[in-house]
Formats: sequence, C-alpha cells, structure tokens
Amino acid sequence: MWRVLNLALMIGVAALGITDSARAQTAQPAPKPGPKEPAPKSAASAAHATGKTAAKPESKPVAPPAAVAGGAEPTLIGQFGTWGAYSAAPNGKKVCFALAKPSSSKTNPPNRPRDPAYAFVSTRPAEKVNNEVSVMIGYALKPGSESSAEVGGAAFAMYTQGDGLWIKNAAEEDRMVEAMRKSADLVVKGVSAKGTETTDTFSLKGLAQALDRISQDCRR
Repeated sequence: MWRVLNLALMIGVAALGITDSARAQTAQPAPKPGPKEPAPKSAASAAHATGKTAAKPESKPVAPPAAVAGGAEPTLIGQFGTWGAYSAAPNGKKVCFALAKPSSSKTNPPNRPRDPAYAFVSTRPAEKVNNEVSVMIGYALKPGSESSAEVGGAAFAMYTQGDGLWIKNAAEEDRMVEAMRKSADLVVKGVSAKGTETTDTFSLKGLAQALDRISQDCRR
C-alpha cells in the first residue's frame, strides 16, 4: 500500500505536467469516425481528468502541480534530457524523484487507447529507500500477469499492482539502476486487464544526471 501512495504523489506531477493531448478519458469519445472502445479505468484516471490537455514539447520541463498527495507541492530541481528531477515533502517527509514519459509506445492489438505511461526513480530518505524504480503503465494490469523491464541486455521481472509496476526482486534493483545509468533505453512490457499487450520504450538520456541531482538534493 505504501508503494501505491508514494506513486500517487508522483502521478500528481505526471498528470498535470506532461499529459497527452489525445487523452480525455472522462470526457465524451474523441470525434473520430467509427466506434472507439474507452480506455480501461485506472487509479490515475481522476488525476488525468484534471490535467491540462495540451501536449507539451518533449524538451520542456514538467510543470509541477498546485497540490498533490499529502498537500505536497513538488518542485522541479533540474531537467536533464528527457528526465525531470523533482523534490517534494508530503506530510513533512522529503521525497525526490526522476520522471520521464515513453519515447515510443505500442499495443497489440494496435492502437488501443490508454492513459499515458511514466517511469519514475524515487528516493525517500525517511524510509531509507534509494533509487526505487517504478512505472505507471497507464491502464489496469491483468491480475496475476507477468510484466518485465529490459535494459542493458538484461530483463527484470516486475511486480504489478493496479496500474503500477515495481521490480519483483528488490535485490536486483541496484543492478537495474546501474544498467539504466549506462544504457540508451528502458523497455517495459505489460498486459492489460482486457488482454492488450503493451511495449513502452523510455529513452534514458539524462537519467544519470537526474539521479545525481536528486541524490544531492535528498542527501539530508
């Protein structure tokens, strides 16, 4: 449960900072000919519904929201390539995280609607958590399904809950983060509750610098 709550904090930034112009999940269907199946509802639906609908250029930093979980207000402390570095203090406990959205996404069957996906690497000193990798996948995951993340030629099994993913074997997290620092891309695969297979590719350009920045800011 604590992982879900901490991911909700970071979703607040994602929902208001880098929303996809094609998403308006709680509004009427998109004005395109032919029927369109609505995207599966996720834990982040409410957050996305309150976000801006205009797409932001990839090079611009993510704008922090007015307020998120625990009354915290995340602050952008640096933009490095595709990764933004943030700090916040929900309930007086400091949290720092790096955030990015996919450089490319695919579904099978193709063109299935979904909420945007985001990758996070978070540090929470009060909980002695350092560089925890998580992904908001953008849909309700199929219960009991297997998800994976591939980086630097290695595959890591991911634990799933709701629309969130975390590394299954915590002992491998340091190795995964080190591989992410040195590699070009992170590829995340999952299966939705409706059986749609997804593949999201995240550029890792700037991640190492973003991690160094949040490490410095969350040192105390």
